[in-house]
Amino acid sequence: MKEYEQVRNSLIEMLEDLDDRLGKITHDVKEPLDKDFEEQATQTENDEVMDSLGNAARTEIALVKQAIARIDKGQYGLCQVCGKPIGKERLKIVPYSSMCIKCASQAGH
Repeated sequence: MKEYEQVRNSLIEMLEDLDDRLGKITHDVKEPLDKDFEEQATQTENDEVMDSLGNAARTEIALVKQAIARIDKGQYGLCQVCGKPIGKERLKIVPYSSMCIKCASQAGH
């Protein structure tokens, strides 16, 4: 675990940022609609976009939490499909990767 302590800290920071972002998105979506019908239509469209962003943030939060759990269990850096090591470059780019590039390509990720 010592090997990935810095990665774990970075993932925790990422998780905190995502939680903050999700909180802001959730707050924005809960704002009451304007009385003007045209403005309501615009707000509804914006809410749909914000909801989509919120779903993306929730997905990323789940992936980050799973990566932290893998570090804690000593399984970080290993492909969850084939068990082979995930390339260090891939982990630098997507630190919550759970699959090696070969398995991710086959799965369409």
